[in-house]
Amino acid sequence: MKRLLNILFWSVIAAAFIGPGTVTTAARAGSDFGYTLAWALFFSVVACLVLQEAAGRITVVTGKELGEAICAGFGGWAPVLVAGGIVLGCAAYEAGNLLGGVAGLRLILDFSPGALTLVTGAAAALLLATGNTRWIARCLGALVAVMGLAFIVTAVRLDPDVLGLLTGLTVPRVPAGSTILVLGLVGTTVVPYNLFLGSVLARDSDLTEMRWGLGVAVIGGGIISLGVLVVGTALGGGLEYVRLASVLDLRLGSGAGASLALGLFAAGFTSAITAPLAAALATRSLLARADDEQWAINSRRFSAVWVGVLAFGMAFGIADVRPVPMIILAQAFNGVLLPLVAVFLWTTMNDRRLLGESGVNSIAQNVVMGVVVVGCIALGLRGLSVAVSGVVRFFGGG
Repeated sequence: MKRLLNILFWSVIAAAFIGPGTVTTAARAGSDFGYTLAWALFFSVVACLVLQEAAGRITVVTGKELGEAICAGFGGWAPVLVAGGIVLGCAAYEAGNLLGGVAGLRLILDFSPGALTLVTGAAAALLLATGNTRWIARCLGALVAVMGLAFIVTAVRLDPDVLGLLTGLTVPRVPAGSTILVLGLVGTTVVPYNLFLGSVLARDSDLTEMRWGLGVAVIGGGIISLGVLVVGTALGGGLEYVRLASVLDLRLGSGAGASLALGLFAAGFTSAITAPLAAALATRSLLARADDEQWAINSRRFSAVWVGVLAFGMAFGIADVRPVPMIILAQAFNGVLLPLVAVFLWTTMNDRRLLGESGVNSIAQNVVMGVVVVGCIALGLRGLSVAVSGVVRFFGGG
């Protein structure tokens, strides 16, 4: 029972990265490129495990959260810059979370997007206002189980090409026009704010408990993401939620579209809670002194951060912005932000003054983490290059 509760507790990490961003980006990757981009999901899961374990290890070994460790190691403007990037990234995610969750509800409910956004946002606010992170985590863990079952069962019923899927997982290829999707797959799985959330969750754990719970959550989340990619291949080009639901109903029978709707809403709602919470926790750990009552959970400053992030997302939902483009752009933005946080984390994991000889990375851990960080930097630079090229073409064409 204790191990099951530990898995449910750590599954908040999966709840945070399997949002509408994962559903939309993975389904779009499957729709446009089949199994070709599955390798990006595999890399993302490995990177997520490596970086999340490092963030959790900092807290278990030192008692400091990741933000406090960054402050101790760098100081100056670094914590402010990282906090600003995290809050902006969470706000971008939150817009996609609520847009995607509402899009799922609209597949089965005939209500206006604005009304559904208000109800969903209010429910998220009520849960966040409790301030009980362990209770929130276990509630989200149950929702992740429902969401995962919906997508995995749907993917298995599609009878995927196993050999083609294995090839896609092991042979890295970036076809023309897929760069933003590759960046989005990484950005939606290795979520920068999740590193701070995982660090907070590790506070009352030992290394064994932390690694076990984290491993099950991240690998399970990766399997769910892969299931979403397989579901996306049913479309064979382009992604609209209504069309995907219709195709699934046609191929698998009535009820498949409803499973998509349930999975999409659960993904959106769980992430709509974790993004504001993680933004507030990360900002507190980066900007507040230890035991600063002005940043206590339910304090005005702490609440102002999560309320602001949630309100930003609700504004986009009420405005009825098209969800798919907004969600993919949000994932790409976070894919560019990720290298900054990854470099800070890698540097911290080699700080013997902070972690001691037993806590710092071993040679093997540094090699693996180095490959992950370099991969994140390469993808971030490529995504930035694509974005700059698009801006240049836009103004050049004008």
